[in-house]
Order: sequence, then structure tokens, then C-alpha cells
Amino acid sequence: MFTGIIEELGVIKKIASNGSISIGANVVTEGLLLGDSVAVNGVCLTVTTFSPAHFEAFISAETFQRSTFKILKAGSKVNLERALTLNSRLGGHIVQGHVDVSGRVISFTKDGTLTVSAPHSIRKYLAEKGSVTIDGISLTVSTLTEDSFSVAVIPHTRETTNLSAVRAGDLVNIEVDIIARYVQRLMTSEDSGKHILELLSELKV
Repeated sequence: MFTGIIEELGVIKKIASNGSISIGANVVTEGLLLGDSVAVNGVCLTVTTFSPAHFEAFISAETFQRSTFKILKAGSKVNLERALTLNSRLGGHIVQGHVDVSGRVISFTKDGTLTVSAPHSIRKYLAEKGSVTIDGISLTVSTLTEDSFSVAVIPHTRETTNLSAVRAGDLVNIEVDIIARYVQRLMTSEDSGKHILELLSELKV
């Protein structure tokens, strides 16, 4: 699990056709162990080897298909975050590191409004004031249309993440809020009424 609060902007050193990736980093490698998880542009990857200045991981074919790794190359800057620990502050929201789709940037204004296309498959999981992850960054949906959504990006986030280089037409990784996913599942299941009543009972509503 992750929080969507980016710790470092890393640089891809090598990305091979067999799924091997090497990333230059200095912050997230501190205290790192083999087998640890690191979110790279919002994708949870398992560390296979590392040094104080880099780490390596493997990207599955499924991940290549769903994410922007298919267009990244050596020199690309990527957002990095180590996995959440039990004593960490949850500054963003609960992020799994399981990218749902790639969306295309429609516009990114000077005031920080980022508008991204919303494929039909994720539209039902988005809501105004709800959480969404873009390239591993925890953001809040400000407006929602039939085929897109917008988020407000503060200057600090724009300056310290790969959003500083994002332009209209670029692809970004999108992960919907896990809570929205489970609520949608409850609402569409055959026993939805029963499950909702049980949930309300547990919440003392």
C-alpha cells in the first residue's frame, strides 16, 4: 500500500524489452530491502536488486499494457514512493499501486488545473471531491464530465513531480480509489441491499 505522496523524482536508467527496469534514485533506496515494494509512476514494483543510487525491478506484460511504461525510455523522469509502514502518516489516500488505465492529458493550465480523459471503464468510480491517483500522485477530483475529470495541482506538487513536464496529449497512469471500487461492487452485487444494511449497522448509521 502507498499514500500517493511522492518522495522523490527518479530517472529511468534502462528499460528492457524483457521487462527489466533500472531506476536512478537516492531517497527511496534508503533502508531498502530485496523484495520491497516501490511505486513507480503509481505502479507497484518489487525490488530485485539495488544500490544507494539505484534499484532494479521487473515489469509484467499486463503492467506494460495498462500503464505508460510502454512509452517510457531511458532518461524519463518518474515519481517514486516507498510502501506505507504502520507508523507512517497517511497524507494522501490508500493507494494500491495497481494502475487501472492510462488516460490522456487534455489540458494543464497555469493555475494548476489538470484535465485528463476518463475511459468509460473507470467513469463509475470517479466523483467530485473523491480521490484519484495520477502517476502515483494522490489528487482530488474537482470537476467531472462524461468523458474527462479535472484535479487541482498545487505548485509544490507540480514542481517536485513529473507533472512539471506534462503537456496536453501525454499519457498518464490512473488508479481509482479502492473504496469507490468496493462500494460499486457492493451496489451491483445480487445481495447489495443486505450488504449495505450490514455496513450501515457496523457504522452505527
